[in-house]
Amino acid sequence: MNKDMMKRAKELVSQMTLEEKMSQMLHHSPAIERLGIPAYCWWSEALHGVARAGDATVFPQAIGLGATFDEELVEKIADVTSTEGRAKFNEFSKHEDRDIYKGLTFWAPNVNIFRDPRWGRGHETYGEDPYLTGQLGMAFVRGLQGEDLDNPKAAACAKHFAVHSGPEADRHHFDAKVSKQDLYDTYLYAFKRLVKDAKVEAVMGAYNRVNGEPACGSKTLLKNILRRDWGFEGHVVSDCWAIKDFHENHKVTGCEVESAAMAVNNGCDLNCGCVYEKMIYAYKAGLVKEETIDAAVERLMEIRLRLGTLPEHKSKYDDIPYEVLECKEHIDLAVEAARRSMVLLKNDGILPLKKGEYKTVGVIGPNSNSRIALVGNYEGISSEYITPLEGIKAYLGDETRVFHADGTHLWKDRMHGLGEARDGFAEAMTVAEHSDVVIMCLGLDATIEGEEGDAGNEFGSGDKKSLKLPGLQQELLEKITAIGKPVVLLVLAGSALDLSWADENVNAIVQCFYPGARGGKAIAELLYGEFSPSAKLPITFYRSDDDLPDFKDYSMEGRTYRYFKGSPLYPFGYGKSYSKISYSDASIDRTEGTAEDTFTVDFTVKNDGEYLQHEAVQLYVKDVEASTRVANWTLRKIANVELKPGEERHISFVLTKRDFAIIDEKGRCIVEPGSFKIALGGQQPDERSRELTGESCHFFDININGETVEAEY
Repeated sequence: MNKDMMKRAKELVSQMTLEEKMSQMLHHSPAIERLGIPAYCWWSEALHGVARAGDATVFPQAIGLGATFDEELVEKIADVTSTEGRAKFNEFSKHEDRDIYKGLTFWAPNVNIFRDPRWGRGHETYGEDPYLTGQLGMAFVRGLQGEDLDNPKAAACAKHFAVHSGPEADRHHFDAKVSKQDLYDTYLYAFKRLVKDAKVEAVMGAYNRVNGEPACGSKTLLKNILRRDWGFEGHVVSDCWAIKDFHENHKVTGCEVESAAMAVNNGCDLNCGCVYEKMIYAYKAGLVKEETIDAAVERLMEIRLRLGTLPEHKSKYDDIPYEVLECKEHIDLAVEAARRSMVLLKNDGILPLKKGEYKTVGVIGPNSNSRIALVGNYEGISSEYITPLEGIKAYLGDETRVFHADGTHLWKDRMHGLGEARDGFAEAMTVAEHSDVVIMCLGLDATIEGEEGDAGNEFGSGDKKSLKLPGLQQELLEKITAIGKPVVLLVLAGSALDLSWADENVNAIVQCFYPGARGGKAIAELLYGEFSPSAKLPITFYRSDDDLPDFKDYSMEGRTYRYFKGSPLYPFGYGKSYSKISYSDASIDRTEGTAEDTFTVDFTVKNDGEYLQHEAVQLYVKDVEASTRVANWTLRKIANVELKPGEERHISFVLTKRDFAIIDEKGRCIVEPGSFKIALGGQQPDERSRELTGESCHFFDININGETVEAEY
């Protein structure tokens, strides 16, 4: 918050009538012409590129960006996104187009924790780990807002605050019951990092209740934690029409007037929706004071001034030209991000394929030529889409014959309404029989994996019913594999699926997530060895539905790599490559100290292979003697290093009090004396990762002496 801008905001608000003030608290704020305030719509989207506002560079979906483990890359993507957003805003404003999705207040990133793979909106997040989510979320905020917060390029928004991750069908009346330990250990961590460290401008509340309080009107979340404890100075916006749920679904208020009062009194400044149209009645009934209204509108006017959306204050970004939209530099970054986002899960040696080795290639599956499967949700429009089929055909040219068949609908049992079940199987099997190698393209897309009310299909509310491939995809995969040709499986999906059968029966598996508009180009290049895959899983791939707790249970017990007690199919932090990375000379500067001391871990990472390689270095910590429940391991440091063949890099991690802290049952962040383990490597320190990679982490044992001390959460 800028003091000069806040002073001017207070002056503007003091000149408004009460009704004018209230009008500015709706997401579609009307103009106040006598004060020189143009209309402004607060609702804009930029999850992985400018969304819903016409053509823009479409980057991989957020979950794919999570798989990069690369803060610098995510910051670059957000920087490009806000540059394109500015270019659009500049031109839209010239044409007096101030409609929805045309502003500079972008409702991204989504830093909810992907606690359950069935949640349909999980692909909007950076995965299941609080630390990784916080690091990448901060990078996104920095890129979107820019370094000069007095003159931000755009405003970012951390959503959905808080304890929000499904089920989608119940979100408007669901009460997420969570312990203080899980609240602070898992659900709030990334939000605090974005608020305290990245200075995110806005926070959006969630639809659900949290321990009985609706999130968008929660005194606990908004007043006590966000503003009092964390010192948040920006504005709070409701999720869209969430305040209406207070009286219609949560039944915590009796009408719109009471709902409006509850939300604004507890710190919700801006209503995405229409309930605040009734704010005048709340005021007349004595439920809301004018100074509460003033404080909210002042915060809103202050950021509008800093952004330069009012004529009296120009922005240094006003001259960003329209020509930056989908320029070569931005497109190249999107393709590079796609390359960096795909995880090689299995490879028996078939990959990389060699151009010309196979005279005929079969590309089969409902996601083989699907544009929807490239982009996920909250997406922009691209001037060009490259599907896996198109990418492979363009890469191979005329020298190799490429056959194609969808084979089956994504989730129905037939491709055509008048056809019989399995009406595409014969063609798919024919393609496989006439091919030397088969590329299967299966998975999901945002029509069946997404937001309640947004998916708009017969399949479900947006959540997955199970981890199994939907429809007849598994049956098709088994029939094609039985033909006996080499099979490479590409999974385009934003969440974990049950790939147990595929793991045992196909030659290679690549988790492509939703790789962006031109993702097919990157897919072809990965298959044919133009680069080495480097991404790591930001989520756990379980073996079956039997591994999952009740979807509605918000306890972290048995969830994610941190608390799951079984053996996953593919662990968090895992991913193969075409190169070989070694870790050596690992040391720690001390093995004993107090909680106030720092511990420095030094090591060398080297590329022993023949490919340029990006390595996602991971450091985990475990409190061995904790007095309360703690995670199996907790990710505490990441570094992404680019290594040429034969190149080595020396890296240091400095561990502080916070890295050894745990959250107890009271929600306190404390460091207890006792034994700790540190694990360092390119993967998680679990048995399954060792089994899959043949590699082990470097381990250190340390002791922390003294008394239990509190750490800053």
